Amino acid sequence: MSILTFKKLALAAALASASTFGFLASGAAMAAAPMVKTPAPGFFRIMLGAFEVTAVSDGTVDLPIEKLLKEPVPVTNLALSKVFLMTPVETSVNTYLINTGTKLVLIDTGAGGLFGPTLGKLIANLKASGYEPSQIDDIYITHFHPDHVGGLSSNGTLVFPNATIHADQRDADFWLSQKNLDAAAPDAKGMYQGAIASLTPYITAKKFVPFNGNTELTSGISAVSSYGHTAGHTIYVVQSKEQKLFLIGDLIHVAGVQFEHPEVAIEFDTNQKDAIAAREKIFTEVAKDGALVGAAHLQFPGLGHLLKEKKSYEWIPVNYTQMR
Repeated sequence: MSILTFKKLALAAALASASTFGFLASGAAMAAAPMVKTPAPGFFRIMLGAFEVTAVSDGTVDLPIEKLLKEPVPVTNLALSKVFLMTPVETSVNTYLINTGTKLVLIDTGAGGLFGPTLGKLIANLKASGYEPSQIDDIYITHFHPDHVGGLSSNGTLVFPNATIHADQRDADFWLSQKNLDAAAPDAKGMYQGAIASLTPYITAKKFVPFNGNTELTSGISAVSSYGHTAGHTIYVVQSKEQKLFLIGDLIHVAGVQFEHPEVAIEFDTNQKDAIAAREKIFTEVAKDGALVGAAHLQFPGLGHLLKEKKSYEWIPVNYTQMR
């Protein structure tokens, strides 16, 4: 058969197939598929040197950031439209699981039942990622706000029965204080109550071991003080084979505003001046190092790098990987 004849036969077959497809496509659908309306399980995994790092989503929550972010930069829908957002901004709540090869360490625990039905997905996503709550050895808390500690307990029982909880003593003294709870404004009491309810079962079980300031907690993971957002807000630096990951907690909430304007504080900051200074210090360091960053409230998985541009920063999300 000549090449010309072969091409003619192939073309005829293609036209016949297209005609058949057109007939089928023009007809009524045999059965319309219902919309699923749910995403895939919320976890994302990378390697950091010899450590495995799994970002685990607790869900998202809408934040009216025009009411929460503070001057000097007014936050309007017009300003947010530049980054294709509008208020309220659907904001991720991220946790991070570090498998060092000898220990499983979870950074923060999400909101549990303290923040409404769109959060509290940590355990389902943790299991989907291949791990069980009973396997967690240690939990390092960045601070005691309810969207970071609420997942620790459920109805007074330990969600992570074999884990020891670690956090800065300053945050424990502030948020677990009955005196501070009694003195708090009515709309702030829930923050203290959530922390007390979440931590008390571990304190009773003698599974809460606080630390003071900068501390190496286990081989390859250190606590670094970044006070301001709360009295004892702490970031965690993970290092393996000369690769670094800074898990920065709530140093930033709104990427679309605070990377360009790191001087903008948020209502939740206990000390706004100190929170801004801590953000600038850590951002400058990680941009200089080229280190990886993981943030609790950047779009899931919240992992990426920072480039410094004069007084602002550019966020470069991590490349998608299938762990090859």
